[in-house]
Amino acid sequence: MNDRSRSDDEAPDWRARRDAWSRECLEPTLRRGGERRPRFSTLSDLEIERLYGYWSWEEASDGAPAGAGGPTEVDHHGDRLRTGRWDRFEPARDIGLPGDPPFTRGIHPTGYRTRLWTMRMFAGFGAAEDTNTRFRQLLAAGQTGLSIAYDMPTLYGYDTDDPEAEGEFGTCGVGVSSLADMEVLLDGLPLDRVSTSMTINSPAAPIWAMYIVAAEKSGVPRERLEGTTQNDILKEFVAQKEFLFPPEPSLRLVTDTVEFGTRELPRWNTISISGYHIREAGSTAIQELAFTIADGMAYVEAALERGLRVDDFAPRLSFFFNSHSDFFEEIAKFRAARRIWWKLMTERYRAENERSTWMRFHTQTAGVSLTPQQPLNNLTRVALQALAAVLGGTQSLHTDAFDEALAVPTAEAALLALRQQQIIAEESGVANTVDPLGGSWFVEAITNETERQVWRYLDEIDRRGGMVAAITEGYPQREIADAAYRFQREFDQGERRIVGVNAYVDEGETTTVPVLAVPPGSFERHMARLERTRRERDPAAVASALAGLREAASRPGTSDTNLMPHFVRCARAYATLGEQCAVLREVFGEYREPVAV
Repeated sequence: MNDRSRSDDEAPDWRARRDAWSRECLEPTLRRGGERRPRFSTLSDLEIERLYGYWSWEEASDGAPAGAGGPTEVDHHGDRLRTGRWDRFEPARDIGLPGDPPFTRGIHPTGYRTRLWTMRMFAGFGAAEDTNTRFRQLLAAGQTGLSIAYDMPTLYGYDTDDPEAEGEFGTCGVGVSSLADMEVLLDGLPLDRVSTSMTINSPAAPIWAMYIVAAEKSGVPRERLEGTTQNDILKEFVAQKEFLFPPEPSLRLVTDTVEFGTRELPRWNTISISGYHIREAGSTAIQELAFTIADGMAYVEAALERGLRVDDFAPRLSFFFNSHSDFFEEIAKFRAARRIWWKLMTERYRAENERSTWMRFHTQTAGVSLTPQQPLNNLTRVALQALAAVLGGTQSLHTDAFDEALAVPTAEAALLALRQQQIIAEESGVANTVDPLGGSWFVEAITNETERQVWRYLDEIDRRGGMVAAITEGYPQREIADAAYRFQREFDQGERRIVGVNAYVDEGETTTVPVLAVPPGSFERHMARLERTRRERDPAAVASALAGLREAASRPGTSDTNLMPHFVRCARAYATLGEQCAVLREVFGEYREPVAV
């Protein structure tokens, strides 16, 4: 009787069984024909072993690369912090239970059994009326949260009639030039019952002020508002490049919103620390997680320097990740993220409130993975990416529409993307138990290796003086560029295959997909409202509000010179976004990214 036929009572240890299997089963199979490729790896280029088993955890405990590393301590700005490098991997401690530290298996004990993730479709196009209609349609179809996309003039702090904004109105989001547009955008929406996410960064503070004032004018007080402002300016310097001002005053604006929200909007997430755009710029999953967490650390430290207590603001920090196509790597990334953030918040920042240590995150499927070729294939990509996000324990999810490689999605495509989430929630069974893949030898091993690689990046960023200093010298930008180049080279050589693009190409493809266009009359309605707002508002109130903003911005950033009350005052006076950002450009200057060498 060979080893493989023995009973469990007679069986040797796992390593011996693995070695016997290799000799008696694997090697004869390989001699008959090799595997499909010489090396298998994740999109982050982590090598994937042929087989994972209990020995993977034993070897981790012995200090092999699959583990969490050795017990080395590193000095972090005077703190002695074991950067996640526990000397032995212990499943009971490192995997744990749902709702228990280190939250590898999720921050809630019941997972989705009590409450499903928030289904939040990103939407915005044309004038405020057009997007308001889309939001009403999505809420009627079962969407449980709003997510506002703004157009390029708004994202860059210009009014629609600015020469810099010509030709860009409403094509990638809704145009908002003043409180008057925000009032129309939110008209009739149940702001006291749904949360709203706003994808806005450099002008996040004045746009958020407009939202607050519009809600209050509709009868919803600010303390009852629930939602998230993306407001992550550091990732703009790293990846998306929609920055306006230099890093230091930009970080001041973020800190002002954190302080203001902590005191006045207890249910609002003032920052969504965003890896999504870092991934879309070409990073690996590991770089996405490392640079996102490093950005989060910079925001925490800026708030602490302002004099806030960590447990006063940290429970309202949230994160935003990409769910890409490497199914198991993405699941491992989400699980490792919670564990790393818990370690940082407890050991480095000394948080005592457990909610301060929770990594709560929204996920969006990978827009960069969508292809204009064979666009219906995107339905399958998005479904798998959404499933990975759910299995990784996301709190909120946006599914891309299959036509987004071509244009802003049509109403039909957006509805179908929402239905994908609903099918996963109601028909797949994955929401019936907590962390269904917890304990998988493969998933746990790659979770550990992801964590180990992220700590390497965090230590390097610390060595360079923190994330702001690293961004200034271009370190994360170079790392992402190198990763994007490696992926493109592998794609060009056929090592990374994308169906319909460099594999299974349909030369005679005739699929045509209708694309969304800004409705006729939308631009004219917006421009008429902007002209009417300027004509009917009180010029003295506008001038006084802008003067107060200029004076406060000219002084150092402190609690006494927090700019959010000034943005609220400007919003009430119907000062336009362009007027407010012009004041800040005068005071702070405009940022020009140095040429990379």
